[in-house]
Amino acid sequence: MNDSSWGAPPSGAGPSGRPGHPAHPGHFGYRSTPEQGFSSPLRAEVAQAPAGYTHEDADASQTRRMPIVPDAPGGDQDDRDGRAAGRPFDGGPVPGGGRPEPRTGPEPRTGPGAEPAAPSPRGRSSGRKRAGRDLRAAIGVGLGLGAVIIASLFVYKHVFVGVVVAAVVVGLWELTSRLAERKQLRVPLVPLAVGGAAMVVAGYVRGAEGAWVATALTALAVLVWRMTEDPTEYLRDVTAGVFAAFYVPFLATFVAMMLAADDGPQRVLTFLLLTVVSDTGAYAVGWRFGTHKLAPRISPGKTREGLLGAVAFAMAAGALCMHFLIDGGVWWQGLLLGLAVAVSATLGDLGESMIKRDLGIKDMGTLLPGHGGIMDRLDSLLPTAPVVWLLLTAFVGAG
Repeated sequence: MNDSSWGAPPSGAGPSGRPGHPAHPGHFGYRSTPEQGFSSPLRAEVAQAPAGYTHEDADASQTRRMPIVPDAPGGDQDDRDGRAAGRPFDGGPVPGGGRPEPRTGPEPRTGPGAEPAAPSPRGRSSGRKRAGRDLRAAIGVGLGLGAVIIASLFVYKHVFVGVVVAAVVVGLWELTSRLAERKQLRVPLVPLAVGGAAMVVAGYVRGAEGAWVATALTALAVLVWRMTEDPTEYLRDVTAGVFAAFYVPFLATFVAMMLAADDGPQRVLTFLLLTVVSDTGAYAVGWRFGTHKLAPRISPGKTREGLLGAVAFAMAAGALCMHFLIDGGVWWQGLLLGLAVAVSATLGDLGESMIKRDLGIKDMGTLLPGHGGIMDRLDSLLPTAPVVWLLLTAFVGAG
């Protein structure tokens, strides 16, 4: 609580109620801290006191004497300025003992019309929120990724399968590397990478059935591959490997299954747009209006206002996408789709934040300047893919 939130005593009356006795430091909203020295009422009293007047006289009417709190090294700003100019300072013990001497010169103005005190350099704030990343690099990388995705989707959509496979393999490499560094988990990358690529291709060619078969074979390969090493912590390592197989490539297969539809590029574009719009809405509204934390222990930067912004932006974008991009789609379906995307994208972001907090890292990698790693971009996309695939299939069919 700052000083201004405390109530000031009536003018001309002290804590004891006697006129002319100013409030003592530490009582009724006036306080003395190492950073501030003594509060201004006592300074004024000392400055106007007759010769021989001491702190003890000021405390005579109090039921308990307020101990003198020494200044922090260097005193407050006013005291440092006074010493630099060769003037005696007030508000603290005088070096060598004795009582403080009054400051020469006019007292600072108080009350209406007074100029606000300059903030301390230590507490000065720019008043602007900073993202903590290189904004130019982030925008450049984002535009580059967007160009690759759009070109691969609408020029020759089979190339987009390769883009998904590449993202899955790099994401698995980042995840297993961090698990090895921070948790000493020996997760076999080779069967995960080969099996992950096979899962995405199987989902594109054979649909859900092919994706499930490839996922089961990948999990089996992880168990067998790990048998060739020391059996110590075998169960822990293979559990982490199966988790990685489901977390990255399995969820990515739903993107490939969306792409396999006749209007596959439009479905994938809808999925990407809604996720990006949801993240953008959450950031924009949370940055401007966010005050109530959503999950402070997991991601302190996320707010409830940001979540509402994500929902509003995603629902509006969903209505537009279902009307203009999806064959047979209607606007109210887009509202439901946008709501679901906002929730799943937020949960996906929180899920990866939980993983990174457990690992004690800020980013999964450094491959993308301004963004972190591939997994830092896939965090909200991966759990959203099955949600969009399921709702589009329910609304307009598998295509």
